[in-house]
Amino acid sequence: MRPDDKCRLPDAVTRFNRETFSYRDRFTCIGLGSLGAKAGGLANIKELLEIQIAPSFKPAIQIGIPFLTVIATEFFDIFLELNDLFAVTSSTFSDEQVIDVFQEAQLPAQLVADLRAFVAKIQTPLAIRSSSLLEDAMREPFAGVYATKMIPNNQSDLEARLWALTSAVKYVYASAFLKKAQDYLRASGHSLGDEKMAVIIQEVVGACHNARFYPDISGVARSFNFYPLGLARPDDGVVALALGLGKAIVEDGIAWHFSPAYPQANPPYGASRDLLKMTQKYFWAIDMRVAEENRVTGEIEHLEKHPLADAEQDGTLSSIASTYKAEDEKIVIGIGDSGPRILDFAPILKANLAPLPELLKELLKCCGESLGTMVDIEFAVTLSHPSVFPIRFGFLQVRPMVASYSPVEVRIEELSRRDVLVATKSALGNGILSICDVVHVKPKTFEAKHSHRIGLELETINRKLVNDKAQYVLIGIGRWGSSDPSAGIPVNFGQISGARAIVETTSPGIDFILSQGTHFFHNVTSLRVLYFSVSHTGNYSVDWEWLERQPIIDETEFIRHVRLPSPLSIRVDGRTSQGVILKRA
Repeated sequence: MRPDDKCRLPDAVTRFNRETFSYRDRFTCIGLGSLGAKAGGLANIKELLEIQIAPSFKPAIQIGIPFLTVIATEFFDIFLELNDLFAVTSSTFSDEQVIDVFQEAQLPAQLVADLRAFVAKIQTPLAIRSSSLLEDAMREPFAGVYATKMIPNNQSDLEARLWALTSAVKYVYASAFLKKAQDYLRASGHSLGDEKMAVIIQEVVGACHNARFYPDISGVARSFNFYPLGLARPDDGVVALALGLGKAIVEDGIAWHFSPAYPQANPPYGASRDLLKMTQKYFWAIDMRVAEENRVTGEIEHLEKHPLADAEQDGTLSSIASTYKAEDEKIVIGIGDSGPRILDFAPILKANLAPLPELLKELLKCCGESLGTMVDIEFAVTLSHPSVFPIRFGFLQVRPMVASYSPVEVRIEELSRRDVLVATKSALGNGILSICDVVHVKPKTFEAKHSHRIGLELETINRKLVNDKAQYVLIGIGRWGSSDPSAGIPVNFGQISGARAIVETTSPGIDFILSQGTHFFHNVTSLRVLYFSVSHTGNYSVDWEWLERQPIIDETEFIRHVRLPSPLSIRVDGRTSQGVILKRA
């Protein structure tokens, strides 16, 4: 929907009517203006799901978009004007102050009346999600920039449920003014004037187990696999699966990856016990215990992280896990035997419990054809009782993904040249760059326990370079953008927005698999940043000694910024995933 389309809604969407609304109204809109890119994408794909895809998988899988109501962008404008919040856009308020100001502000009376009618009929957990004009639009790096807040919505008192919902809506509105969002806007060449916020209020797919509400599976599927393995081709795509809420994938980067063309293939590992290091160790769920008081403490105030033992107690591991048998050095599908559990989803991917790989292949194909580009899909699945009830597949989001195919050649022999700074067979992107500035973590002082401080030091140096309009190469240890400080440096893309080439390398203390399902990863690909992943145990490495001899422009405890007399030559061949950074252009 166009931003200026004030009246017409897509055929899949109906106007919200507080007098007649019920759970049967699966896709409604409150107010005028735009649905935003995220909700608009769901509206455009709804008919395709219901008519072209869902019938082919009945009765085994029930496919659809979980019911939702969208607050259109009209109310964002009214809310800001009603409470004179435009001053916040030019203020020096901290994020905490911005959130407090928005929470104290009043939503328009008409919107509150509609939301009261909504929660009077709906008493299941809800996800309150952003759907801005720029989000999920082609070549716009806005994945995970704005807030999503989940609420239990299970209080017996209507006014308590209404308070939680309105507070969550204001939290999403406020997220457009937080520092992370402002950094992203600048990085993508936009100002806040280009943006308006719609809000999605959507049913959470899942079931309640011992006061924990979560789906059996959350997933992200992508049309293009930047790091194919074995027989898989890049255009076969890649899928990331996790137990519980999708936060484990899109923020934590923890998931089981497979090609939908070859679902039975395991990721590379040496011995069977190595899979224990790669498996998911915990899962996220909504805490369904009723809070004693109304409070706003953050985006995850109603979420909790649980060990896999809780899921086994809930009975949700049997359809998605295998068991490691140390005495035989074997992995056995299912949890019938005792031993450590491995979340490899083998009952589905190898024992064909459900036709999920086939469905994902069809979704990637049809959604790609509908949008005319490669796509990124988010979904959630419940299958606790597949022998009794149909498996439920909730289609949560579809957005374009960007990959360049312009011919760039990197020959294998170039990776071993004497003038190589960085070389890898696991590069992301496609293109050629020439850059003089390098910002790198100092390997001699790096320790994972300092990851947060390193991120703050990077943010300061990045701001100076962005103000000077200087692009740079960023080199670090561990996974960039990780929410787990022990696995890497927990930055958001706005904190390193001037980097046009990024290098991450493992170390004896930090080893990882690059997660292609994270929001950070999506933003990197959308902005066409060249990305190099280097293993300390592989054939190629970073020439740290050469970097330490270069002229220093700025230096902190953990970071060094150097400027080279001659630009680096940076090339990535998207067809082969081979990339090289040469010390002379």
